[in-house]
Amino acid sequence: MPTKPTDNEVDPALFTAAVTSLTHSFGDRTRRTIYLYLRESPGSPATDLALHCDVHPNVVRHHLERLSEAGYVTFDNVRKTTVGRPAKGYRVVDDSLKMDGSLRRDALLVALLEMALERLGPEASESMAHDVGVEYGRTLGAAVLPQETNRSVKDAMTSIAGLLTAHGFAARVEENDSAQSVVSDNCPFGSAATHHPVLCAVDRGLISGMLEGLGAERTNVTMTSRARGDDTCRVTA
Repeated sequence: MPTKPTDNEVDPALFTAAVTSLTHSFGDRTRRTIYLYLRESPGSPATDLALHCDVHPNVVRHHLERLSEAGYVTFDNVRKTTVGRPAKGYRVVDDSLKMDGSLRRDALLVALLEMALERLGPEASESMAHDVGVEYGRTLGAAVLPQETNRSVKDAMTSIAGLLTAHGFAARVEENDSAQSVVSDNCPFGSAATHHPVLCAVDRGLISGMLEGLGAERTNVTMTSRARGDDTCRVTA
């Protein structure tokens, strides 16, 4: 029979579930497209988003509900010139503002991650963080585009930067000689990564997994991170 974790242990399923939840909101390609479009065009109604994504407005509304529930998107009522209820203009939530009546789920998940890392210890937690990143990176990468054999690393890293930006990384691609790097200007783990640099292993595994899911010609990566004293958070393939 399975035993209950002691004070010095943590159920690996809890750790996996936490990282799964962090990626859940943007695991769908249409949802990522909606979020990125709203970053550039705040106040857009569902009809505009449906045209941009080439899907039915009801599909867009479903994704907007999920993004709103997670605290990433909100809306304002826009007065219409014709008879009827005011339209909803959607926008990305400004993280500097507090959402009344809403508890940001990510803060709870980060607290769970911190406790898990403390109980696991650095070696075991880094290994688990990397493995979780690889597993979900494969899933996310395969969902972005149909898998192709020997996709160029440059094309794959460009897709990955867009996906990570939707996750809150503010990522961009940089090219140096024959190497391609994704540089992240913002870490969604916030101060938790500073206190627990092993969280950076999630990013390393995530990009490696996404390269595999996209069918890139190579998937091995190296990494630098500010949490570990480097100048930039950079994953290079």
